[in-house]
Amino acid sequence: MAKEFSRTDRVGQQIHKEVASILQNEFKNRDPRIGFITVSGADVSRDLAHAKIFVTFFTDDEAKIKEDLAILEENKGFVRSLLAKRLRMRSVPALHFMRDASITEGMRISNIVTQTIKADEEKARTSGRDSEQEGES
Repeated sequence: MAKEFSRTDRVGQQIHKEVASILQNEFKNRDPRIGFITVSGADVSRDLAHAKIFVTFFTDDEAKIKEDLAILEENKGFVRSLLAKRLRMRSVPALHFMRDASITEGMRISNIVTQTIKADEEKARTSGRDSEQEGES
């Protein structure tokens, strides 16, 4: 019988859950400069040596996002040490924090679609009025 998930997927899910918990609980106390962020995913290499942690920032300020990423990079050793205490693994993957802009990009695209639909409906209404006025003449 084949395994439902590969080991890298299971480790990635566990790292995702634990890093999110660490950032939410322990990290905020250590460095209050960090803004509101959430862990949106974790991707682990096949040899389990590296883990990309995808984080979403809930701000539009690019300078603040870069500052928060720098804070995460400075403190990745601290996060990794806490992660090592929670995981039952011989060696804990090296952490690499990456910005995940998919949520903000999705919201931007959704807003563009909504604006386009409204503009099309407005054009349809105005062209309908014009054709009614032409029919009355």
